[in-house]
Amino acid sequence: MNQPGILELISFGPDGWGKALMAGASMTILVASAGYAIGAVIGTFGAWAKISGGRGLKIAADTYTTVLRGIPDLLVIYLFYFGGSAAVTAVGRLFGAEGFLGFPGFLAGSLAVGVTSGAQFTEVFRGAFKAVHPGEIEAAIACGMGRTLRFRRIVAPLTLRHALPGLGNVWQVVLKESALVSITGVAELLRQTQVAAGSTGLPFDFYVVAGAIYLIISTGSGLFLRRAEKHFSRGLRRS
Repeated sequence: MNQPGILELISFGPDGWGKALMAGASMTILVASAGYAIGAVIGTFGAWAKISGGRGLKIAADTYTTVLRGIPDLLVIYLFYFGGSAAVTAVGRLFGAEGFLGFPGFLAGSLAVGVTSGAQFTEVFRGAFKAVHPGEIEAAIACGMGRTLRFRRIVAPLTLRHALPGLGNVWQVVLKESALVSITGVAELLRQTQVAAGSTGLPFDFYVVAGAIYLIISTGSGLFLRRAEKHFSRGLRRS
């Protein structure tokens, strides 16, 4: 009996892996989006601590960015997954549960990706804030704007404009980091590809297909981010 060709194997038919790969791609986008959102929140507070916080907050933010940028992302995922599982197991025993209780892989992966990307977000937001011309803020003060209104009308929009290129780069990094979440058992694209490759004995073919899917996601999201950057940068003077 002849082995099905790769086109048949990646189809959506009964013998194809198309549905599994698309489900994995959707999970990849979901994990990356969750990690990106978590990282953006962490980065916002980290940038605030470095710019406007007290000495203790600045030291804490500097330590956070230094540590997270200096250790492997895979190690962070392991720490969240196994550390979270140990914590859940300990809490479960307090309520009479027996045996090992695993920490949800999706939650562990999203938190880990968010924490690692948060260090990059911190530097992106800090650099974007520093790029805002002091004259813009001085003009807002001269117009009688209070601190909150000044931040909402002037500082935040201009910071976002300057941050957009960096935010696009962080998204591409987060998208690639999401592949590491497969070690927690989350059925994202790389995990589904590994299963398909093992079942069919065609690892090279399926990994090429996975690479093409990653490239499509990366290219599509990159085009969207560039359009967003162009839209929000209208009227922004370039030096």
